[in-house]
Amino acid sequence: MNTKIDRYHIDIGGISVEVVRKNIKNFYIGVHPPNGRVRVSVPLRLDDNAVRMAVISRLGWIRRQQAAFEGQDRQSQREFVTGESHYFAGRRYRLEVVEQDCPPKVWLPNNTKVALRVRPGSDRDAREAVMQRWYRQYLRSQLPSLLEKWEVKLGVSVNEVRIRKMKTLWGSCNVEAKRIWLNLELAKKSESCLVYVLVHEMVHLLERSHNERFRELMDSFLPQWRTYRDELNRAPLPHEDWRY
Repeated sequence: MNTKIDRYHIDIGGISVEVVRKNIKNFYIGVHPPNGRVRVSVPLRLDDNAVRMAVISRLGWIRRQQAAFEGQDRQSQREFVTGESHYFAGRRYRLEVVEQDCPPKVWLPNNTKVALRVRPGSDRDAREAVMQRWYRQYLRSQLPSLLEKWEVKLGVSVNEVRIRKMKTLWGSCNVEAKRIWLNLELAKKSESCLVYVLVHEMVHLLERSHNERFRELMDSFLPQWRTYRDELNRAPLPHEDWRY
């Protein structure tokens, strides 16, 4: 089997299009957040002229998708001071910073406020580190039951799930090692977003590519995955660039 994959960019109607040419049967086109990046997956048999014609036929749809991303809310750089908005598990909270000479801590005193206790004189980076530890602990607490449920449903086994901050991806999967990486930012999203990303990566253990079989598997195991994906992409994004 020819496994060669070529990647390059072409300009079509003033839009930069990433072309991924590989051994697949069908042509796929996607517009990705946050800035409306256009990517097409192309069978080896199609030449660039056929790619151009296919993209031109979808230019109206592409521009509508890009316009929607341009209007999407995006968070500014957080300073971790009292009064800021911070997200947790799909909800927005107002931050209250408490300076005390005791171990740092984060908790939810009520349904509208998140409290951050830090030592006096702690700078922005130290405060962020405390919040990130709290986010990481939350994700870790959610994973065992989710993994148990979805390993049974999908008939796969995950060797390890790791959490880290990623600038451009919500998740990734090392198929050979059966290792999944999840973005720490998912702690800010709803449970349905976390489920979608986790299942998405687990399905890659059955199908590596984002091809027709992959979508059929997602439809079978998580019929509402497109709704969850749209929710994830509509949610306020960090100030960095994201795609999924």
